[in-house]
Amino acid sequence: PLGNGYPEAPDNSLPILIAGGVGIASIFPLAEKLSDKAHLFYGGRNKDELLILDKLRGTVKELAISTDDGSLGEKGTVVDMLNKFLTQHSSLTSQHLIYACGPHPMLEAVSKLALEKGLRGYVSMEESMACGVGACLSCVVKTKDGYKRVCKEGPVFDAEEIIW
Repeated sequence: PLGNGYPEAPDNSLPILIAGGVGIASIFPLAEKLSDKAHLFYGGRNKDELLILDKLRGTVKELAISTDDGSLGEKGTVVDMLNKFLTQHSSLTSQHLIYACGPHPMLEAVSKLALEKGLRGYVSMEESMACGVGACLSCVVKTKDGYKRVCKEGPVFDAEEIIW
C-alpha cells in the first residue's frame, strides 16, 4: 500500500515477470492483469518455498519454475532460466519488459542481465520499513540520484536506477 507500483506495460511489449520466493506476492497481481501475454519465471531454494502454484498455473501465458536444489521444475535459478529464454528469443529483445521481485542477489542479477541485453526493467525492492512514512530512512536504497526511500519513492524502481 506504500509508495509506487509497477508501471503499465505498453500494448506492444512482451512482459517477463520474475519472482523469487515470497516475491510472488508482489508479482501475482501483475500476472493476473497481464495474464494472456506474460511469461512468469518463478523460483526458490526448494519446492517448499514456492507458493500459490495452483493459482499461477493457467494464469499466465507461460510459467517456468526452478529450484536451486532441483526439487521442482528446472534445477538452477530464475536468472539462469531467464538468460536462456532471452538468448532463445533474442529477436524479440526490444519488446521484452521485465518486472521482478525477490531477494536482493536475484534482483541485482536480473537488473544486470536486463542492462546487458538492452532491456527495460523494473524491480520491486524488499526492505525493512520501520515507519512506512519516509521519516526514519531505514528503508533507503542507493540510486544514481542518491538515496531513495523504498516506502515513498519505491518500492518499484527502474532497474537502471539502482546502484547495486
